[in-house]
Amino acid sequence: MNLHEYQGKQLLSSFGVRIQRGIVAQNAKEAVAAAKKLTEDTGTDWHVIKAQVHAGGRGKGGGVKLAKNLEEVETIAGQIIGMDLVTPQTSAEGKRVHQVLVAEDVYYPGESETSEFYVSVLLNRGTGRNMIMYSTEGGMDIETVAEETPHLIFTEEVDPATGLLPFQARRVAFNLGLSGLAFKEMTKFVTALYTAYVKSDSSLFEINPVLKTSDNKIMAVDAKVSIDDNALYRRKDLAELRDLREESAIEVEAGELGLNYVDLDGNVGCMVNGAGLAMATMDLIKQAGGEPANFLDVGGTADAARVEAAFRIILKDPAVKAILINIFGGIVRCDRVAQGIVDAYKNMGDAIKVPIIVRLQGTNADIAKELIDSSGLDVQSAVQFQEAADKVQAVLS
Repeated sequence: MNLHEYQGKQLLSSFGVRIQRGIVAQNAKEAVAAAKKLTEDTGTDWHVIKAQVHAGGRGKGGGVKLAKNLEEVETIAGQIIGMDLVTPQTSAEGKRVHQVLVAEDVYYPGESETSEFYVSVLLNRGTGRNMIMYSTEGGMDIETVAEETPHLIFTEEVDPATGLLPFQARRVAFNLGLSGLAFKEMTKFVTALYTAYVKSDSSLFEINPVLKTSDNKIMAVDAKVSIDDNALYRRKDLAELRDLREESAIEVEAGELGLNYVDLDGNVGCMVNGAGLAMATMDLIKQAGGEPANFLDVGGTADAARVEAAFRIILKDPAVKAILINIFGGIVRCDRVAQGIVDAYKNMGDAIKVPIIVRLQGTNADIAKELIDSSGLDVQSAVQFQEAADKVQAVLS
């Protein structure tokens, strides 16, 4: 589950991480009030207006702008709120902006220059350990840094038995070229950041940039935070931060129905039980010349109600030209799945207007095939993987 920048910063601040202070606003008037409050609290006259959407690269799409007075705050906030923000991480349609973060200007003048760094905490799946990834090239896309200057990316793996040790935090500060007060501030920052990551059951903390101010303070100017979905049952406080407006409406509806669904840009709908089989089915569709329109795992209880719900979810996508059902009958019997498909098809009547290919293997697969073939419905059965692929190819051609 992704958090907005302002939510991520609030979470970081609760663990002692210094952040760029800001106030979220739902409209231009609230933005002006937020700017006035920040001026009272921080003394800043300039403010940064940031679109709050779940996508990176907001500045490249015009979603981050500097306001030098209250009039500009109102004008810029009015322009950003309600816009469809297109960034390198959104679709061509972009994401609708519902709110902005009015933040203090932290690039104030001083005797020494400011510096920007990149710091993230994530799981290294290769080693099974948490890892701090950091670079002197803050403010840039880390993918670009990795491609063009990989020697500027450092990593620090953390033993789960000991947690982050003091010498590791100091090594991060040293590799970033810091000294004196900035060095001490960075060690505190990294330690607090790692603690926040672990204590909040997160899967990713990405701070880009981390700023060294002209008076050697270290703070998070941005915050990309993802919470592990599997931990939300014990983190009700974080679960309440979920913004459904930022998620696919179809995926949200599927989740409410207990279906594991991911929307994709293809033309063949998939209905499968088991994540591994679902991935193999998507490969099968690609090999047959199609493109998977979704990932959908119906789980182990593929009864008529569940199958019908899955049908309705898949058919909400107008790009779907065919549906491939690929079920392995281990826990669930194939004949029950077949009967569920027949019942769901009849219940939906004319709502199903695309070809359906069904492959059922496992317990009572022969009975299931007979049920499908004798149903009189426009449903094609298949036994082998290749046979299913051929039938997908035929209906698409």
